[in-house]
Amino acid sequence: MQILAINPGSTSTKFSIFNNDKELFEVVIRHSSEDLAQYNNIIEQNEFRFKLIREEILAKGYELNSLDAVVGRGGLLHPLEGGTYLVNQDMIDDLKSGNYGEHASNLGGLIADQFAKELGVPAYIVDPVVVDEMESIAKISGHPLFERKSILHALNQKAVARLAAEKLGKRYRETNMIVVHLGGGISIGLHAKGKVIDVNNALDGEGPFTPERSGSLPAGGLVDLCFSGDYTHEDIKKLIKGQGGLVAYLGTNDGRDIVKMIDSGDIKALSIYKAMAYQIGKEIGALAAAAGGEVDAIVISGGLAYDKDYLMPWISEMVSSIAPIIVFPGEKEMQALAAGALRVLKEEEGVKHYKK
Repeated sequence: MQILAINPGSTSTKFSIFNNDKELFEVVIRHSSEDLAQYNNIIEQNEFRFKLIREEILAKGYELNSLDAVVGRGGLLHPLEGGTYLVNQDMIDDLKSGNYGEHASNLGGLIADQFAKELGVPAYIVDPVVVDEMESIAKISGHPLFERKSILHALNQKAVARLAAEKLGKRYRETNMIVVHLGGGISIGLHAKGKVIDVNNALDGEGPFTPERSGSLPAGGLVDLCFSGDYTHEDIKKLIKGQGGLVAYLGTNDGRDIVKMIDSGDIKALSIYKAMAYQIGKEIGALAAAAGGEVDAIVISGGLAYDKDYLMPWISEMVSSIAPIIVFPGEKEMQALAAGALRVLKEEEGVKHYKK
């Protein structure tokens, strides 16, 4: 099966061609601010990015008619169960409208659909960021005006969870695992029998602080700040997401920079970086309690998982007594997209249908 996988980001578009689960080639197209400035919103970039991908594929000498399916990164839709979804008109309408938010990932399903219609093959998305499989008890926050939300790195989390299950000699749906994605945002989810039944809202204010997000802040202090008159609504949003965490404390969101700072004797950098590891370990421990102590593995992925000198040893020291730790540094998003489409094409898993 030949599959085109498309992963649009805010300043780049990544795509790969797969033959079953073997990646034939990958291309990353960078978009300058000048390229994108001519568009009023994300959706207007659709044709621009579609043409660039098409040109790159043809330049590689690849025959588009060889494709059996196209799969795109899932965008901001209403909350969904995990799985592989056929791109249909309801999904296209919601992605274009931005009803649930505007993000570059909204283009994934749209561009996939454009290729698919041209070639007469199916278009899919897989495990979008809005995957919501949380148990009802986990959604209760403490006040009826607020409900805990499931926003996580679902595509990568489920991909590495499946890889870890293989290592354990089990199927994903037979395991209980705590899966940790360590990137610019950090999501930590409890995967029980194939569903993410509890997870922190990794986008805007839950869980450990991250390279650029503040995580769970003291509520009273945050309320006082909001009404101090010194900050606008937008300022507070940026403080929580984009200008929080390591950036706020140390002026960088790059873990490699912080490792260099620590190596050069920077005591503050050491303290802050260790505090982030502490909060990550504490969140893992909380989910172990939610699992009743029955955890088959702790699975860690994302860019920060490459740090074997500081972050990973600190986290391991806190949580290794809970369960074996399995590490997949980096992200497996392209492989996860292709694998999700392949499971459906091989009829190993049923395709799901999106409804408004």
